[in-house]
Amino acid sequence: MTRLDTAWVRAQFPAFAEPSLQGQAFFENAGGSYTCQLVIDRLTRYYTQRKVQPYAPYEASQLAGAEMDEARQRLAALLGVDTDELSFGPSTSQNTYVLAQAFGQLMDAGEAIVVTNQDHEANSGPWRRLADRGIEVREWCVDPETGALNPDDLETLLDEKVRLVCFPHCSNVVGQVNPVVEITALAHAAGAFVCVDGVSYAPHGFVDVGALGPDIYLFSAYKTFGPHQGLMVIRRALGNLLPNQGHAFNGGTLYKRFTPAGPDHAQIAACAGMADYVDAAYRHHLGGDAEPVKRAGAVHDLMRGHETALLQPLLDAVKSRNSVRLIGPDTAAHRAPTVALALNRPGAEVAADLARHGIMAGGGDFYAGRALRAMGVDSEKGVLRLSFTHYTSQAEMDQLLNALDDVL
Repeated sequence: MTRLDTAWVRAQFPAFAEPSLQGQAFFENAGGSYTCQLVIDRLTRYYTQRKVQPYAPYEASQLAGAEMDEARQRLAALLGVDTDELSFGPSTSQNTYVLAQAFGQLMDAGEAIVVTNQDHEANSGPWRRLADRGIEVREWCVDPETGALNPDDLETLLDEKVRLVCFPHCSNVVGQVNPVVEITALAHAAGAFVCVDGVSYAPHGFVDVGALGPDIYLFSAYKTFGPHQGLMVIRRALGNLLPNQGHAFNGGTLYKRFTPAGPDHAQIAACAGMADYVDAAYRHHLGGDAEPVKRAGAVHDLMRGHETALLQPLLDAVKSRNSVRLIGPDTAAHRAPTVALALNRPGAEVAADLARHGIMAGGGDFYAGRALRAMGVDSEKGVLRLSFTHYTSQAEMDQLLNALDDVL
């Protein structure tokens, strides 16, 4: 099996050569990743050569528009969807809010949606506010011991009133990867649409949204090595059904229907650098020809293989400590490398102690207060969260494990 070349990977990220970051091991990737050089290059080029209104007849404007179109076309292809089914917005939180407004106009009072208490508040909160419009909000609850979502529990919530089921690909504190295909099939069989929050999963590899099957898939570019944009797949049947949330004159264009404000031209153009990175990783590790969605899948598997190998020793090191409660599964194959630990003191305090050992981590509730409360975690203490991605090295994992020994 081809293994990830971490030396090559790290050479693509300027942060690892930055003098001010030397000796610092970055374990707060769930909050935002380092940016790859290919994205930085595109952003710099746009701001220096093409910072004009796009789509006008002069050359700089034509090039600006072409770069924006390229980003949408290439990323949509990696995700296995049509080009116009991919929209860009200022953040996933904002995109979710816009979608909730659209569903609020589409649905009638008395109809229902399903949300979970495993979600980050940004994906759950906008949907829950639809209760103010008379829409019933049903909560699919986690197991209080494991933090897992049981699809059998969802089945009991589904009936002819449910129009939408919202859930995360994985939680930003539980880390368990949810069975998207199975859950989507259950919801679709009941006549409901499906919205998947992929923010916490996408940093570990782009997925074939077309094969997974949800009607909406959301994630954030700033957590997938790119600029601060929210990416939103809306499949055509649903996108054309929902009321237009953009300018009236944009209502006929699918990827503009859910962008109320003008897009950030430069950041959209720079998102093509994310596709550049996936393609470069594919060429370096595998070579040959493959359609975009297959390239993305192969790179996804390389990333996950590397992350899983690094993750299991960390899980083994913390799960047996009496003073530590590991949130979520203790097997790496079933979770993303986002590890939340409930301790006998505030997570933020422990993160500060780790910082003195060169570990960049975070503590708190990470907007996942509903999930933590459901599992009995003290909201005043929160958790220590340790999160990494495929550019993390074995040496950094060793640095983390040694620091944890000292701090815990």
